[in-house]
Amino acid sequence: MTERKPIESWLTDMDGVLMREGVPVPGADAFVKRLRESERPFLVLTNNSIYTARDLHARLNRIGLDVPVENIWTSALATADFLDKQHPGGTAYVIGEAGMTTALHDVGYVMTDAEPDFVVLGETRTYSFEALTKAIRLISGGARFIATNPDNTGPSNEGPLPATGSVAALITKATGREPYFIGKPNPLMMRSALNTIGAHSESSAMIGDRMDTDVLAGLEAGMETFLVLTGLTTRDDVDRYPFRPTHVKESIADIVELI
Repeated sequence: MTERKPIESWLTDMDGVLMREGVPVPGADAFVKRLRESERPFLVLTNNSIYTARDLHARLNRIGLDVPVENIWTSALATADFLDKQHPGGTAYVIGEAGMTTALHDVGYVMTDAEPDFVVLGETRTYSFEALTKAIRLISGGARFIATNPDNTGPSNEGPLPATGSVAALITKATGREPYFIGKPNPLMMRSALNTIGAHSESSAMIGDRMDTDVLAGLEAGMETFLVLTGLTTRDDVDRYPFRPTHVKESIADIVELI
């Protein structure tokens, strides 16, 4: 087996790795502090497209995790980056929140429901039948279908909520058109994140709490992968997958000394 290069850059998931149910995971503050002191390139990633990087910076800061705005990478930012490279200065009909619309505005996209180039489906807590109907008609009329992430459900205090993947399936059923998903496990999100910090996959690592998104995306992007057991995946779950992470750790606290 070829020996990997030393880890020079770090990507880490947010929920289930640095925080869980709004509370920091023990060791997360030390991990972020060590990264910042080492001046190694790093990004905190999330498939959630609701919030802007500034929103997430404030949210993390409130629980004692000082992550600069420029070190946060969301599926909304990755989607805007993808569309800017594919079709600069385009138009889009967007179902989503400020995280998605702000990211698209920042790359020069115009939001419209008049013959848009793309329909972009992101995360929102207020999916409306009217907006979904409009999206279906626009896609049937020729607009290309993009979705920020394939997660079928999202967490809430009351239990699971339908998320982008579930709503995308509804639109696909009505139109016969599959979306192109940008977020994890698409390695495109990993590569756009690495490009943002000028890092290379051969000397970078991805930390996550899910085998089917974080570890898979890191693996397919050619990165070293760390699975932590503070989120959705247990140690017994690992053997159910046909692929494995490079390392399995109890929590982010076990990775601090590796930086």
